[in-house]
Amino acid sequence: MKVLLQGTENRKHRAMLMLAYGLGLRLSEVLALTPADIDSKRMALYVRGGKGKKDRDLPLPESLLLLLREQFREFRPVTFIFEGQHPGEPYSERSLQMVVKQVASWVGIQRPISLHMLRHSYATHLMEAGTDTRIIQDLLGHSSIKTTEIYTHVAQRARPPSPLDSLGL
Repeated sequence: MKVLLQGTENRKHRAMLMLAYGLGLRLSEVLALTPADIDSKRMALYVRGGKGKKDRDLPLPESLLLLLREQFREFRPVTFIFEGQHPGEPYSERSLQMVVKQVASWVGIQRPISLHMLRHSYATHLMEAGTDTRIIQDLLGHSSIKTTEIYTHVAQRARPPSPLDSLGL
């Protein structure tokens, strides 16, 4: 993830990818964000109408807030944080998917990649860090814990040593 994000030189593109990875946002959620969705006092990002029409508040990392402020000053969006070529219109889903593929190619990632993989990486990395599955479920906006539990199979958790090892036999 670090190589991919560092390889993204365009500020707007980097902010979109950092939102997908840093908050586990879906493609449609990244593109639907408006300036009103950022609460810098609470350091939170409000995601409206995610999958299943669910809203959720997510913790906003300081580094991401600073990048979003820079992006806002540079592009002066009218409606959406990330607008396409015409003011007031959201950035296109297809264009964002192409950005991910281009950056992956530039940094030498060989395997096929999509924006949704950044969301998966977010969940997997939280799981590997020991974050409770229920918390991850809430952060991702999953209705069912079963959907979130998929990441328990993907995560490379550190396995605890066997008690037998502590006996020194």
